[in-house]
Amino acid sequence: MAPREFRHALDDMLAAIDGIQRATAGKTLMDYAGDWLLKHGVQRGIEIISEASRAVPDDIQARRPEVPWRKIRGIGNVLRHEYHNLSDRIIWGIVVDELPPLRSAVVFLLFDDDREDRPDAP
Repeated sequence: MAPREFRHALDDMLAAIDGIQRATAGKTLMDYAGDWLLKHGVQRGIEIISEASRAVPDDIQARRPEVPWRKIRGIGNVLRHEYHNLSDRIIWGIVVDELPPLRSAVVFLLFDDDREDRPDAP
């Protein structure tokens, strides 16, 4: 795979994270649990993050070993196939605790100084 081919996936992940963060800014778990559209929008955003993560090559993922890549891929299956068992508290925990460090990792991978295909100006 050519080095630039996976960048679209990182861009999609970043866009989904940013969208989720904008939609949930100033909200609580109770707000999330009581808002059907917010809840399903957040779930769809996480599903996009999960699917996009599958396009990030192993060698690129290895640059951020603290990211639980396998779990990120797996949450998409849960959202698609076990949606009836979803816990608002768990999804909200992902939003609050997991997405901020994932965003930092994605930004790092997009603009890593060691990469040959790094844009001159981010």
